[in-house]
Amino acid sequence: MEKYIELALKNLKIASLNKMQKESIEVNKTQQDCVLLSPTGSGKTLAFLLPLLRFLDEKQNHVQALIITPTRELAIQIESVFRSLGTPFKVNATYGGHSMRVEENNFIQAPAVLVGTPGRICDHIQRGNLDLENVSTLILDEFDKSLEMGFHDQMEYILAYTKGLKKRMLVSATEMSEIPTFTGIKDSIEINYLVEKSDNLTLKMVVSNEKDKLQSLFDLICQNSNEPTIIFCNHREPVERVAEFLADLGIVVTFFHGGLEQAERERTLIKFRNGSSNYLVTTDLAARGLDIPEIKYIIHYHLPLTKDAFIHRNGRTARMSASGTSFLLVTKDEELPKYILEQNIPVEAIKEESFLPKEPKWETLYMSGGKKDKINKIDIVGFLSKKGNLEKDDLGLIIVQDFTSYAAVNRKKIRQVLAAIKDEKIKGKKLKIGISR
Repeated sequence: MEKYIELALKNLKIASLNKMQKESIEVNKTQQDCVLLSPTGSGKTLAFLLPLLRFLDEKQNHVQALIITPTRELAIQIESVFRSLGTPFKVNATYGGHSMRVEENNFIQAPAVLVGTPGRICDHIQRGNLDLENVSTLILDEFDKSLEMGFHDQMEYILAYTKGLKKRMLVSATEMSEIPTFTGIKDSIEINYLVEKSDNLTLKMVVSNEKDKLQSLFDLICQNSNEPTIIFCNHREPVERVAEFLADLGIVVTFFHGGLEQAERERTLIKFRNGSSNYLVTTDLAARGLDIPEIKYIIHYHLPLTKDAFIHRNGRTARMSASGTSFLLVTKDEELPKYILEQNIPVEAIKEESFLPKEPKWETLYMSGGKKDKINKIDIVGFLSKKGNLEKDDLGLIIVQDFTSYAAVNRKKIRQVLAAIKDEKIKGKKLKIGISR
C-alpha cells in the first residue's frame, strides 16, 4: 500500500529517490512480472523493496514474499534494509553459517518476507521447516550472479514449492540473453538502466617494475589520500598475502574472501564499513551486492578475468553522484586484454615522495550480546556514554546482530573505555567486551 511506501521513505529520511527507483515503483504497481537491469551500486535494493510493500498484507500469517540472493552478505544486507523501512512486517534472513536453531525458531511465527541463499532455503524445505505454498511475490536478486555461482538447480527446486506466485521480479546487473524457463517469468516489463554509464569514474594505469607488484601497491596507497579503497585480487591466497604485506608496513587493512568463516566475513565488512579500516583486500566476491558505500579508489592488483568482472569491480566506486578512481596495476611486460586496450587508459607515474596513511579514526569494539539478549543500539550508546565516558562524537556506526554487537569507537579512547567498563553490566548482563580482531 502507498502508506507503507510513504512510511518507509520517512523512516529512511530520503528526500528523493533516483530515476530508476521511481520508475520501478511506478512500473510495479501491477502484478505483471518485471525484469530490473541496473548497475552495481545504483540502489536496486530499494528499487524492489519499496514496490514489494504494495503486495504485503498485515492480516496474513505466512511467508508472503521470498527474496532469493546468491550470497550471505547480501541476504543480511537486504534484511537490514527492510528492517530500516520501519513497516509492521516481519522479515528474516536464512543463509549458511547462520544458526539453524535460530532460523527454525524464527519460522515459528512466519515472517512476511523471507530473504535467503538458495542452499539454506533448500535445507529448510527438506527439513520440513518452511512452507512456501502461499508465497505470492518472488524476487530473484543478483540473478545473474546466482547462475554464475551454480545455483540453477537449487533455485529450480525452490520454485517448484512456490505454486501460488502472482508476482515475479528478476534483478540483475548484467544483460541476459535468455531467462531460464524455471523462473516462470513471461510477458514481463523491463526496466533497463545498464546503458547509463558514470561520467564520474576515472581510469588510470600504473606500471610496476617488479613482477609481484607489492612495493608498487604500497607506494600507490601512500600516494593516495587516506580514503576507502578496495584492492582486488583474483584468488584467495594472494588476498591474504597482499593484506599481510601491507599490514607489516603499517597499513590498517582487512581482507575478505569466500574461504573465511561467516563470522570472520561479517567482522571484516563491519570494520571496513564503519571506518576502522580504509583498505579492503578481496576477491571478486566483494565486487557486487555488498553494502559498502563511498568507495573512493579501486585498485586492480590483478586484472579481472573478464570484461564483466572489470565493470562490476569498478561499479564499487563513482556511485550515484560521487566521483572515484580505478587504478590498474600492471607489470611492464604484462599482456593486457582487449577490453583494457580499447579504452586507452592513461599511465600515471607514482610519486617519489609519499607518506604512510594516517590510522583511521575508529576502532571496532566487540560485545558478546545482541538482539536475542534484548540489546539494541540505544542500549549500547547509553552504556558506552555513561559507563565508558564517551562523548557523542567518539561513537560511530553501531551494528547489533543476533548474539553479538559491534561499535565503532574513537581509536584514541578505546583503551580507556575498556578500562572503565571492565566490571560493568549492560541491561543487567555481564558481556565479554574487547577490540574486534
